[in-house]
Parts: sequence; C-alpha cells; structure tokens
Amino acid sequence: MPARDIIIKSVYEKAEKKDGYRIMVDRLWPRGISKEKVNVDRWLKEIAPSTELRKWFDHDPGKWASFQRKYETEIKNNNEAVEFVKEQLEKGRICFVYSAKDEKHNDAVVLEKIFSR
Repeated sequence: MPARDIIIKSVYEKAEKKDGYRIMVDRLWPRGISKEKVNVDRWLKEIAPSTELRKWFDHDPGKWASFQRKYETEIKNNNEAVEFVKEQLEKGRICFVYSAKDEKHNDAVVLEKIFSR
C-alpha cells in the first residue's frame, strides 16, 4: 500500500495550493482568526478530541502518551469522520489544520500518524 499523502499545518501558517484538501481538526475555532484567513475546505470538528479529553490533556506534554492512546480509542469509534478522511485521501493530498501552539503535541499529529498507516 502506498504511503498516505498527509501534511499538518498550524492555522497560523499560510494556506498553499500544495496543501491539498485542508481539514480543520479542532473542536473549537481559534480565537481571533477569521474562517477566510484559515482557508479550510472542511471544518471536521467531529474528528477532534472530545471536550473531556481535550480539557484533561490541557496541552501537557507529560500526558502526551496517554492522550494519544485515549484519542485513538475515540477515533476508532468515530466511523463517519474516519470514512470522510479516508475518502479525501483516496482523492489526493490532505492537510490537517490545527490551532495548538505546540506543534509536536496536538491532535493533528495523532491523526497524521493514524491515517498514515
């Protein structure tokens, strides 16, 4: 099976044509940024971590390993959102767009890992 064509970008990075289909993967829209500026094709808040998981994690790198496991479990039970992402991948490159300040410990990183398998 060929490698999946997935990239991740912060909402604060400029959208580019080479990004492919841009999917915002956060449950909450980032404060102070307009939807036009972010330029996403779809805001898929259904694939974001649950409110409970997001609050528990609170961007604490010490909880990163546990967060990844818990989030992956949530995603496995989210067939509709998972199928949507798979369909987009069949069409070409996708870009998971996230708003966290930490570029190494966020939901888009987990999604990239899951859908790259």
